[in-house]
Amino acid sequence: MLFMFHCVDKAGAADVRAANRAEHLAYLEANADRIFAAGPLLSDDQSGMVGSLLIVECADAAAAQAFAAGDPYAKAGLFDSVTIRPWRRVYPKA
Repeated sequence: MLFMFHCVDKAGAADVRAANRAEHLAYLEANADRIFAAGPLLSDDQSGMVGSLLIVECADAAAAQAFAAGDPYAKAGLFDSVTIRPWRRVYPKA
């Protein structure tokens, strides 16, 4: 099942994001076979990153929670909030 992860950075945490970016990208690469889509959320003026949006294949909600907890960004305390919801692809049709 696909799950959507909407992660919002803490205000003023750009340094935490930058310091943990390489480990975060390595974590995504290690799980690439499960990732449908992933990328940063941008500020309104598109000058900086303010969060993350991921869609990831997980067996169930517990596995989705474990995936989120294992993210180096989460471990570093980057996120102010993380919302995880089941997601269904409608378009484009597979």
